[in-house]
Amino acid sequence: METFDGKDAGTVTIKSSLAGVTLRLNVKNLPPGQHALHFHQNAVCDAPAFKGAGPHFNPDGKKHGLNNPEGHHAGDMPNFTVDASGRASRITISNPGVDFDSGAHSLFANGGTSLVVHAKPDDGVTDPSGDSGDRIACGVIKP
Repeated sequence: METFDGKDAGTVTIKSSLAGVTLRLNVKNLPPGQHALHFHQNAVCDAPAFKGAGPHFNPDGKKHGLNNPEGHHAGDMPNFTVDASGRASRITISNPGVDFDSGAHSLFANGGTSLVVHAKPDDGVTDPSGDSGDRIACGVIKP
């Protein structure tokens, strides 16, 4: 991953699991505090704003937020916390809404997707992005 200002943001390992995928975060050079983490639709990380990543990965056309009563984007995930040194390591996050298969929920759909860290935590309900703020780090996911 890369930060908006070109620094190395560390790594995120994504593996298939029985239900979706599991992410293992070892990130750095991020501001301390809680941050949103989302899969985005395009395999593009164009600093500094990462707008090329597009909207959240949402193959079912649902509303945003894990707490939204109308369902949520497949790319929505729980927030994670960065410590005072700017690191978050050995954090595991599961996402049952995506996979590496060949269907619409594949992270490889349309040639790939991206993983984006946002400046603020996701509030879990506000459509379309959980009021999670700017995109501050990004990594491309390709087959």
